[in-house]
Amino acid sequence: MATAKKVIDFMKLRHLFAALSLAVTLLGVGSIAVKGFSFGLDFTGGTRIEVTFDKDQDLEKLRNALSAQGLDKAVVQSYGTLRDIVVRVPSADQAKVSDEVVESLKAVDSSVTLKQTEFVGPQVGDELKEKGGLGMLLALGGVMLYVAARFQFKFSFAAVLSLVHDVLVVLGVFSLFQIEFDLTVLAAVLAVIGYSLNDSIVVADRIRENFRKMRKASPLEVVNGAMTDTLGRTTITSLTTWLVVWALFLFGGDMIHGFALALLVGIGVGTYSSVYVCASLLIYLKVSREDLLPPVKEGNEADELP
Repeated sequence: MATAKKVIDFMKLRHLFAALSLAVTLLGVGSIAVKGFSFGLDFTGGTRIEVTFDKDQDLEKLRNALSAQGLDKAVVQSYGTLRDIVVRVPSADQAKVSDEVVESLKAVDSSVTLKQTEFVGPQVGDELKEKGGLGMLLALGGVMLYVAARFQFKFSFAAVLSLVHDVLVVLGVFSLFQIEFDLTVLAAVLAVIGYSLNDSIVVADRIRENFRKMRKASPLEVVNGAMTDTLGRTTITSLTTWLVVWALFLFGGDMIHGFALALLVGIGVGTYSSVYVCASLLIYLKVSREDLLPPVKEGNEADELP
């Protein structure tokens, strides 16, 4: 005789985690409203300077040299090799700042050669902010339509609110700690939407399946059963993805540091929200088996009579 699988009572703590999610989300929104973001040059404008050296460089030494000359807000990154360096400075005076950067870097290695200088205007940054925000709104709108068509409106509302929660938490972290927000971070936020949606769809699929199989079970039992069924898959997927992103965060360099950090936060929060935001909301919305039944057409009963 087969032993019945033990079902974990995830929803027992739903009220506690609902309060926690609300508090963290409000903290993030409050930080965004009060402190805003520490936008990078992609959004604020500034001068981008490309230089090359005859040998590999220690980026920390280059940063210290620039800081000693008063360019402490300069961002130093390598691209391709450690001989090819990009310096980004929040200054509109291309000629002056490029001379200052080259002179500062000569103190570290006299073989430095200026390759290119370009200015990113603030109007470009404003356009990027507008299009980036529009992109996130369109993504969330598309998710709502997709989930509503595939499942039901309650599932759609829960999934989108879960995604909004994840996005606000990630943005709140960058605002609260004033971590530089650039295009790579925006790309990571959009990736978090996709990752979190995938988790929510898996959970919703299993909940729908359980409603059809567990005909006499309550919604709480159905949701707990679905969470238990997907726990192994969710754990393995999240851990393997986290390991890869941790490698990017630790060894990927400054250029993708913000990208990796946003993914680290987003993956963790997305895994959590698929259970204690999306699934919990379905309970609060009183989802039932009837919500998932196809509408009965008139005349069906008559057709079934002999």
